[in-house]
Amino acid sequence: MDNEITIAYVGLGSNLGDRAGNLLLAVRGLMEASFVVHKLSRIYETEPVGVEGHGNFLNMVAEIHLSNITPSQMMARMLRIEYLLGRKHKSLSKPRTVDLDLLLFGNYQCETEFLTLPHPKLHLRRFVLTPLSEIAPHAVHPVLQKEIQELLKNVADNSAVHRWSPNPHTEGEPLDAKVFLNSLVQETN
Repeated sequence: MDNEITIAYVGLGSNLGDRAGNLLLAVRGLMEASFVVHKLSRIYETEPVGVEGHGNFLNMVAEIHLSNITPSQMMARMLRIEYLLGRKHKSLSKPRTVDLDLLLFGNYQCETEFLTLPHPKLHLRRFVLTPLSEIAPHAVHPVLQKEIQELLKNVADNSAVHRWSPNPHTEGEPLDAKVFLNSLVQETN
C-alpha cells in the first residue's frame, strides 16, 4: 500500500448566509471526510467574479495532506460536503452557501468531465491566487511551470480582494486549522 503524502490545495468560498460560519463548517467537513487540514490561509472578502447577484464572497485556501486517495475520490467527498452544507446547484454563475474547488493535487494533471487538474481558472483568479500565495507562494503550477507568487504578481484580474476579519481592527497571522476552528467557535457562542 502506498503511503506517500500528497499535498493538495482546496479553495473555499461562500457568499450566502453566515459566510464565515459556512467556511467553518466546510473546514470541519474536510476534516470529517478524513482529510488532514494542515494549513489555512487568512480569510479574504472578494468581489464576485462571474456570479449573479448577491454580495461579496469570503474566500480562503486550505492545504490538505493526504495519502491513499485519488483526486476523483477527493472531489467526490468535496461535492458531498457542498451538498450537506446546502449547495443545490453546481452552476458557476449562482450564489452559494459554500463552494469547494480542488485547485492542485500534487503535480497531478487530468482533464475529464468530472475533474480538471490543476483547476483550469486557478491562474486567472486573484481571489484564489491571493490566499494560495499566502500559504504556498513557491508551489509550482504543474502546467504553466510558474510559482504561485509569480502568477499572482502577473494576474490580469483586478477584482477587489481584501483581508477579512470579524473585528476589522485586528491584524493577525495566517492561522493553522486548530486556531481557526477555535476562534470561530468562540465567536458563535
